[in-house]
Amino acid sequence: MDTAKSLDSNLWVERYGDALYRYTLVRVKNPDSSQEIVQVTLLAALQSQKSFAGRSSEKSWLFGILKHKILDHFRSLKIRRTYELSTDDDTNPYENEFDEMGHFINPPKKWQIDPQHAAENEELVLALAKCLDGLSEKFRYIFVLKEVEGMKSEDICKEMAIQPTNLWVILHRARNQLKKCLEANDWHRKQ
Repeated sequence: MDTAKSLDSNLWVERYGDALYRYTLVRVKNPDSSQEIVQVTLLAALQSQKSFAGRSSEKSWLFGILKHKILDHFRSLKIRRTYELSTDDDTNPYENEFDEMGHFINPPKKWQIDPQHAAENEELVLALAKCLDGLSEKFRYIFVLKEVEGMKSEDICKEMAIQPTNLWVILHRARNQLKKCLEANDWHRKQ
């Protein structure tokens, strides 16, 4: 049996379009970019359907292509960001947060909420989602891969083509931004 003929590309949008879009939107958080990534995914699948070996379902195969296209999207952001950097961007974003001894000038506030019950607090989950939306696409994607999906650091570095130290810096900055956002909304005091 010819496996390429068992693929029904005419029904891909109808069968999988919404799921592909939702999956992308959760990771990319940009409707226009998400639509474009799904279109590129479907085009790539259409062009390579003859190489479909039939070892997985049509849906799994499409999602596999989609995951690679999402990574390509974030890699292209990294390349564009590299060219956008100026010499004025060499400042340390944390220079006003620590004294000469490396201690916090304004230490993090002590949270009064029990971490085990925090995940059950719907208001906090919504606030965290809003704070996540405030992160850059790349920071949000890497943070979600590591902290939500539990992906190993080595795998993230390999997929995003970044060094472990760069991953650490991105995660550190994302956590710092999330902490500041939640503290700005007084979540450290809420129970």
